Amino acid sequence: MQSCFSANLCWRKYNTSSQASLKRAARLKNVRDAFGVKRRLDGLCVAIVDDVATSGATLSALAETLKKQGAKRVDAWVLAKAFPPKT
Repeated sequence: MQSCFSANLCWRKYNTSSQASLKRAARLKNVRDAFGVKRRLDGLCVAIVDDVATSGATLSALAETLKKQGAKRVDAWVLAKAFPPKT
């Protein structure tokens, strides 16, 4: 198995509003089409590495972009998962 690391494969095409106060549906809309990928990824398996996942909206938007560029599989590796406060 061959692997490589690329810290600059993806980029944010435009700045989005802060997600902190948004509900999940609004977060998904906020980051839709916000990312670009520098090259085709035909047949590759890609791992997104992130520090914290909250709603997963950003990870989902980036994964969708990677798949549109031909990635066969996209996994998200996160250090922590944030949960909403209990009411």
